[in-house]
Amino acid sequence: MGRFTEWYDRVTDRLRAAGDWVAPLGLRLLLAYEFYSAGAMKAGVDGTPGWFANKAFPPPFDWFPAGLNWSMVTWTEIIAGLALLFGLFTRFFAFSLVMVTTIAIVSTHWPESWSGLGQLWEGYSVSRVVEDGEYRGNFRIPLLFLAMLIPLLFMGGGKLSLDQLLLQLTERTDLVQDRRGDWAALSLALLVPGVVLFYLIPMAGIPMLLFAVGAAFYPRFQR
Repeated sequence: MGRFTEWYDRVTDRLRAAGDWVAPLGLRLLLAYEFYSAGAMKAGVDGTPGWFANKAFPPPFDWFPAGLNWSMVTWTEIIAGLALLFGLFTRFFAFSLVMVTTIAIVSTHWPESWSGLGQLWEGYSVSRVVEDGEYRGNFRIPLLFLAMLIPLLFMGGGKLSLDQLLLQLTERTDLVQDRRGDWAALSLALLVPGVVLFYLIPMAGIPMLLFAVGAAFYPRFQR
C-alpha cells in the first residue's frame, strides 16, 4: 500500500505540474474563439438591433443607451477574446466576460418566472423551453461558459501565456504561493460567484456577498 500511494502521489504531482501548462490553454482557446466570433458578428451589424434595444437589462446597465450597451458588449467580446487567446491580463478579461455572460443570462436566457429549483432547471437547455405558454429559459451554453471562465479568473492563463512571460520578465514568479488560511483569498472566492448569483438568484447571492465582506474584515476584528 505504501508503494502504491507513493507512486500515486508522484503521478498526481506531475499531473498537477503539467496542468499548469495544459489545463488553462484549452479553456482559453475555446473561449477566445467563441467570444471573439460573437463580438465580430456584432461588429458587422449596422446600428443597434431592435431585439437588443428592447431588452430589459439589470442595473446599472439599464441606465445606459442601448447603443452604448451594444458597443460595450461587442468590443468586450472582441478584445477579451484576443486577450484570452494570448493569455494577456487573463484574470481581468475573464471577469469582464463573466459579467457579460451573467447579464446575457439575466436579460435573455433566464426564465420569466420560476417557483422552485426543479422548475428553474427546466431552462438548462440549448433550445428555448416554453411550457404552458411561459418561457422557461435556455441558459445551458452561457452557464457552461461561466463554469469555464471561473477557473481562468482564479487561476490565470497558465504557463503558456503572456501573463507568465510578464511575471518572468519582471522577476515576480515568487507571487505564486499557498494561500490556505488567507481570509482575503476566501473573500475573493465568495465575491465572484456572489456577484453572479446576485443577478441570477438574489436570495443566494446577497448572503454570499455578505459573507465575502465579513471574511474581508474578519482579520481586523481578531486583532
